[in-house]
Amino acid sequence: MKYNKLLKKINTWALELGFSQVGISDVDLSEAEGHLKKWIAKGFHGQMDFMHKHGSMRTHPDELVEDTIRIISLRFDYSNKTIIPYQEVLKQPSKAAISRYAMGRDYHKLIRKKLKALAERIKQEVEEFEEFQYRVFTDSAPVMEKAIAEKAGLGWIGKHSNVLNSKAGSYFFLGEIYTNIPLPISRKASFHCGTCTKCIDVCPTQAIIAPFQVDARRCISYLTIEHKGEIPKEFHKAIGNRIYGCDDCQMVCPWNKFAQDSKVTDFLPRNQFDEPDIEELLKWDEQTFLKKTEGSPIRRIGYESWKRNLEIAYKNI
Repeated sequence: MKYNKLLKKINTWALELGFSQVGISDVDLSEAEGHLKKWIAKGFHGQMDFMHKHGSMRTHPDELVEDTIRIISLRFDYSNKTIIPYQEVLKQPSKAAISRYAMGRDYHKLIRKKLKALAERIKQEVEEFEEFQYRVFTDSAPVMEKAIAEKAGLGWIGKHSNVLNSKAGSYFFLGEIYTNIPLPISRKASFHCGTCTKCIDVCPTQAIIAPFQVDARRCISYLTIEHKGEIPKEFHKAIGNRIYGCDDCQMVCPWNKFAQDSKVTDFLPRNQFDEPDIEELLKWDEQTFLKKTEGSPIRRIGYESWKRNLEIAYKNI
């Protein structure tokens, strides 16, 4: 196999499927492993026990998928400039602010389908020469997506812990194909945040306690999505009208002036999720919630957390 030529074909196929960028990483995540262990030791993961319950599989890809020697990392943009800007919704207390990535169709299914289509295309190309083994992921299973994306050259990890790309900002999803074929490794992305601290300064709950260190227990995205049970009252006022996630640290990032519009319509808002009315959403019973959020990532938090978040937002009007 001529792997350089194969990689060029992979880039072409990926673009045809709607992906915006492809990079290749090896499986050495020792540096990321050190950061992860320190983060967990401080308790910054909160209730997210899945961050450590799989042991070393998260930072040792070949333990998760046997014989993995390379990871194909892909970027999929979701921004769309026709949508009402997030910052404009924050200015309207009676409107519910939903993280921009969650307003449309659930990205998990859509991107996983495209990843599998790409992997099968690669398999067809190489099966004459060797056995191609693979497994696809997108924000699923114990995978260090951000560290892999950085090693694969898709962007650098910013001070808010999200991946930033100099040509696309941070409004994109990540997907991975674990594989056993020795594709050429990409150059790791370099750091370009400089002395900027806008993401740290804007955080409503001061969850970014230091550059690259996010205490999830204070993060509104974590509190409104991952946290189960009552949200500590100390954060209620700061939550404002944010009912699902928080985009504040991305909103102020200078690099997001380069955000690329998505090539698919699946991520456009459903049910007026770009600026829904809080009082109207509070009228939904559980059956209505399940119907309105069918095929949406919002459904994963369940009706009780949805209602909890809305009640906090309503009190903040």
